[in-house]
Amino acid sequence: MLKEFKAFIMTGNVIDLAIAVILAGAVGAVVKGFVSMIMMPIIGMFTGGVNFKDLKYVLSEAVKDAEGVVTVPENAILYGAWIDTIISLIIVGFVLFMIVKAYNKAKKKKEEAPAEPPAPSKEEVLLTEIRDLLAKK
Repeated sequence: MLKEFKAFIMTGNVIDLAIAVILAGAVGAVVKGFVSMIMMPIIGMFTGGVNFKDLKYVLSEAVKDAEGVVTVPENAILYGAWIDTIISLIIVGFVLFMIVKAYNKAKKKKEEAPAEPPAPSKEEVLLTEIRDLLAKK
């Protein structure tokens, strides 16, 4: 069973999948950083200086004791963070679309390359020689 597992893990598809998952996590972190740190401040500037991460709908306020320590945290719907996530999704979707489009275009060019004509069979070569000999007579 251990040998079968080792053979399964060492196949190219599993290794390719593992690499893809690791890269997807890294790309996700980069896109999240890009959206949160670059895009959202720009969008916030055009919307009157709104920080989207601060946008929320408070369902119940936080409860504090006499010393100001929070005993019950605030219960809120963080729709600004959700908008951040939606913009990340749109950017990732667009990037994946562009990658697939470029891949399909490259694949199509490779398929369109003219294939070399197949070599004539032995019978065709023999018949061609006979034809040429008859044409000489």
